[in-house]
Amino acid sequence: MTTTIFGIKNCDTVKKARRWLSDRNIEHEFLDFREQPLSEQELQNWLHIAGVGRVLNKRSTSFRKLSPEQQGFSTEQQWLPLLQQQPTLIKRPVLKHKGSLHFGFKAEQYEEIFA
Repeated sequence: MTTTIFGIKNCDTVKKARRWLSDRNIEHEFLDFREQPLSEQELQNWLHIAGVGRVLNKRSTSFRKLSPEQQGFSTEQQWLPLLQQQPTLIKRPVLKHKGSLHFGFKAEQYEEIFA
């Protein structure tokens, strides 16, 4: 089963997650949102599986720059085009492992996932 990390290569949290995997010799593929944008279908799938609350990074600078109206969006259909245009709105990193999605990085969580 392939392990994939999605994110942005210069993001510190993404770097920590990749380093954690490499230090444990866990093979993984890295896909940079900016270099290889997610397809609408993939992003729609993430939103359907995880929900807007888990996918969206409300602490990001990109989120704070949105208009109050946009920040108030509540549906997947409202967020989908914005997340495609501004992948920095997605909580990073996104770990895809054994068919499951995990958003953000916490070493303890990764320990459980790869136990």
